[in-house]
Amino acid sequence: MKKTLTTRRLGTAALCLGLGALPQAALATEGYFSLAYGTAQRGVAGAGVAYSQDVMSAAINPAAAARIGRELSFGTELFSPRRSVTGTGTAFVAPGETSSGHKYFLVPSFGYNQPLAGGALSVLVYGNGGMNTSYPAVTNPNCGGGSGVFCAGKAGVDLTQMFISVGYARQEGRLSWGIAPTFAVQSFAATGLGAFSAMSVDPAHLTDQGHDISTGIGLRAGLQYQVNDQLALGISGQTRFDMSELEDYSGLFEDGGDFDIPAAITAGLAFSPRPDVTLMLDYQKIFYSDVPAVANAMSAGALGAPGGAGFGWEDVDVVRIGAEWRQSPDMTWRVGYAHATNPVGSEDVTFNILAPGVVEHHLSVGGSRKLSANDSLDFSVSYVASNSVTGPEMTAMGPTGGTVEIKMHQISAAIGYTHRF
Repeated sequence: MKKTLTTRRLGTAALCLGLGALPQAALATEGYFSLAYGTAQRGVAGAGVAYSQDVMSAAINPAAAARIGRELSFGTELFSPRRSVTGTGTAFVAPGETSSGHKYFLVPSFGYNQPLAGGALSVLVYGNGGMNTSYPAVTNPNCGGGSGVFCAGKAGVDLTQMFISVGYARQEGRLSWGIAPTFAVQSFAATGLGAFSAMSVDPAHLTDQGHDISTGIGLRAGLQYQVNDQLALGISGQTRFDMSELEDYSGLFEDGGDFDIPAAITAGLAFSPRPDVTLMLDYQKIFYSDVPAVANAMSAGALGAPGGAGFGWEDVDVVRIGAEWRQSPDMTWRVGYAHATNPVGSEDVTFNILAPGVVEHHLSVGGSRKLSANDSLDFSVSYVASNSVTGPEMTAMGPTGGTVEIKMHQISAAIGYTHRF
């Protein structure tokens, strides 16, 4: 009875933590998927599909929970994306460089793992986000007296996605498997897009409607196989999340506000050349091309129409390399690198001023320090190198002869606490 009550309280705490964080979180790494979901995983650039590191490893691979004992983890990341647009010879977009505001975000995470007879139950709360920009109402001589990058004052979008996952995992000999039904909530708002009204089937629900919420359910599952004492293999994936429509933005997103969360799959290995060192190599593919609102080109048709315009994003391929060194029983060090392909082509740069998720190279370092026999402090720092894409300025009438460059880089620092019962 006591264990059941404790589990219920932890679940309630996780839900409150996640809902309270929803308006704040904003990421942009692998497109708008997060680099990692826990502090320790951030230290190895999100690698570890074959490695049961801590309770938050179940966010990478639900099977990881089978090899972890009873654990509780809290963490938060201070994330700072730096985004800008530069117009050259433009006839619509503001000329010169304009930087986005809203440069700092707190991104919390929560995880609890409870061993059961023959298996384990995990409860996780974590987030995505990343189509987040806020450009000021800069002077724009192309507007005939108006202002802003799109001639409608302050402009930008704010997309946040939160996941609440309840998973079950089991170990059978060398094989572990896990499955995690996952509830998703996403919040979206757009401002300053009035200049695109003529391209929308529903101009009244195109922009400046405040935050709208949609929900949906997906499934995550994974396997880990311990080949021998040194080598482990892992694979995990998530289905596409069929989200309810963002009705307040039915004039922006394809098919009346349909904005699903794409499927993804990850495979990799963990190799320990000696007892105190583990090396990780992961490959991930994110299927943005299966979500029309994200994948359709700006030239596909009217905004909000079935099969209509989107952001023109391609699938993203991510390769992650990580290393963990257990220097002593009390101190662990981590380092990682991830390379993600850029989803934005030059022909879709103009609309992606709103969502410049173009970064490719991610570097991270981190570690864990034991505070006691059961408690540890996790930390990590990540740097995402600046990357840019330049393309022709596009309007409803076609190219203008000007060019637009979108650019982004990121820095972040995370801290977490883990208690092992």
